[in-house]
Amino acid sequence: MSKIIAKKKKKDGPKQGVPFIKKKNKAAKDAELVQGILSRHKKGFGFVTPEEGTEQVPEDGERQDIFIAGKNLNGAMNGDLVSVLLIPKEETNRSREGIIQQILTHGVTEIVGVFEKNKRFGFVVPDDKHFNNEDVFVKKSDWKNAENGDRVVVQITKYPEEGNRAEGRISEIISKKGEPGGDIKGMIRQYNLFQTFPSRVNAEAKAVSRLKEQKEADFTPIAPEELKGRVDLREKNIITIDGPDAKDLDDAVSIEQLPGGNYLLGVHIADVSHYVAEGGAMDKEALKRGTSVYLVDQVIPMLPKALSNGICSLNPDVDRLTLSVSMEIDSTGQVVRHQIFESVIHSAHRMVYDDVSDMLERNAVDLISKYDDIYKDILHMKELADILHKRRDLRGSLDFDFDEAYITLDEAGIPVTVETAERRIANRMIEEFMLIANETVAEHFYWLELPFVYRVHEKPAMDRMDEFKNFVRGFGLTLHGSTENVHPRVLSDMLKEVKGQSYETVVNTVMLRSMKKAFYDVSCDGHFGLGVKFYCHFTSPIRRYPDLIIHRIIKEAIGAGIGEKRNRQLKKKTEEAAELSSKAERHAQELEREVEKLKKTEYMSYHIGESFEGVISGVTNFGFYVELTNTIEGLVRVESLKDDYYDYEQTKYRLIGQRTHKIYTLGDKVRIQVARAEVNDKEIDFIVAEEETKAKKKTGAK
Repeated sequence: MSKIIAKKKKKDGPKQGVPFIKKKNKAAKDAELVQGILSRHKKGFGFVTPEEGTEQVPEDGERQDIFIAGKNLNGAMNGDLVSVLLIPKEETNRSREGIIQQILTHGVTEIVGVFEKNKRFGFVVPDDKHFNNEDVFVKKSDWKNAENGDRVVVQITKYPEEGNRAEGRISEIISKKGEPGGDIKGMIRQYNLFQTFPSRVNAEAKAVSRLKEQKEADFTPIAPEELKGRVDLREKNIITIDGPDAKDLDDAVSIEQLPGGNYLLGVHIADVSHYVAEGGAMDKEALKRGTSVYLVDQVIPMLPKALSNGICSLNPDVDRLTLSVSMEIDSTGQVVRHQIFESVIHSAHRMVYDDVSDMLERNAVDLISKYDDIYKDILHMKELADILHKRRDLRGSLDFDFDEAYITLDEAGIPVTVETAERRIANRMIEEFMLIANETVAEHFYWLELPFVYRVHEKPAMDRMDEFKNFVRGFGLTLHGSTENVHPRVLSDMLKEVKGQSYETVVNTVMLRSMKKAFYDVSCDGHFGLGVKFYCHFTSPIRRYPDLIIHRIIKEAIGAGIGEKRNRQLKKKTEEAAELSSKAERHAQELEREVEKLKKTEYMSYHIGESFEGVISGVTNFGFYVELTNTIEGLVRVESLKDDYYDYEQTKYRLIGQRTHKIYTLGDKVRIQVARAEVNDKEIDFIVAEEETKAKKKTGAK
């Protein structure tokens, strides 16, 4: 049984600088106190997520958040660690409600926002709407030359209490008013991420890169000591295939067709660990960052550009140190033999996805002629990719084919187009090669029983699968087998069944939401989505820390070997890397989504009143969401449906009119009009277009 935090104490002094909130309540003196993190809503209320071990876990294993009314926040800010007095169920109409009794630790010490000044004082209005109505007061002496409208960082010097606002001093000016890209810079800083690196990290990167750049400037070959123990692949036909804007080229591929008909696939990955010393300044910073973050037109790299875009990038026509996986693959897609070794390559071409796809899809004669030295290899790559995909398909690997947004900004940082990014044959081809390399490396090191970092994706929870089963039944679909131990092939078959249907995207979306999130772990517990027992991330050490640390382990294992003492060290290091990288990944994904929402909302703010076709992608009791063909999503609020009063049928994912029996349900095509686009809140409101309302006839129940 988990322990309860504490009983109410009569004399319990506050922590230094943290007010102790006294609040009388009808609850019994020994009512339960629960500890957790507060998440404030922009409308003024909040929820506390209990920490593990601070309360008894319910039988279903789901720990419920505690609702906190605005009047019961008692000065607590978003992110604070607080103790909450639970209100007895008989005194509230909510499942769980409480009153914040004490702020244990403030979760925020600084806030990013826009500075608004008067003659003698100013305020910083937070960008993060979790801090709604929590403007920070700034005395004139603490302005630090900030001007009205500048986006700044304000350090909290006094936390709010007894109705008084928080106070602070401006510590940093992120961008001047109207500066292009200032909004994204603010969001980056809000997430406590930095595009620049500490001086000691830059110094270490320059020390490594300066030596290498000098050698290349003098056309001096790689030093003999760097080639020691490496397989020389510089005469091989090796190429990179990436997007046109990519600068951190960390993977290259090669292929041969062997006399017996098998393929010899080579996946060659930048040997980043050769330049990033374990425990050095770059390594510590990379571990802290965990991953590179890609934000529309900006990148927050895991490693300094001197490495990521320089000596570690597998640019054409220069020698580069790599870690290679050579795999002999038969006609069924089975890896019958493999080798993992240190190597040196000389990329023949820096190819882009569109060019390779045009060669394969459109038989582009000009491109085939230009790249005649590798065209035969590209044809073999396509053949092998088809074989590998078929093998994945047979084992039930899930292939969610979602459209991704491609947002173009002008020089002022204003979004001018929002389109869907193409995922063409060359993209899929490289994806297959990276998947088989990751799988091969993971299995190899699993059997060696060495410390390692695996990519884990657990099977879905039974209750989520039950919900999904009920959902697809509304489309006449049947989810076969047990929901307690569902096989990925069952879900894969359903994805094929809905392919091309009007409700394809909706079924894909709901299925994906029913899944658990993948994460990094030191235990090899399989990857449900890919339908494999062994999987890791090996192919991107420039932008992911798990790849970097397992490169070190691989090189030690194939080199001098790993002794008992080193084994214990690596066990601790891999555990730390897995935990921190999983957190960093979630943090990065959240920021990427928020920046995309910001720019999509800004784009739609220039299209108020215009009409678009879309598909209903979500239904709630307050309205339904519509996703346009360019991936932008907006909400049609139920109060905007003036023709009837609509009831929400949760189990059928639909709204139905009481009088007209008009139905709005998942997967329905609908024409909407843009009613509102609030950039600060990242909210888009649609209304049903007038012509749609006129055309929609009485449908009855589906």
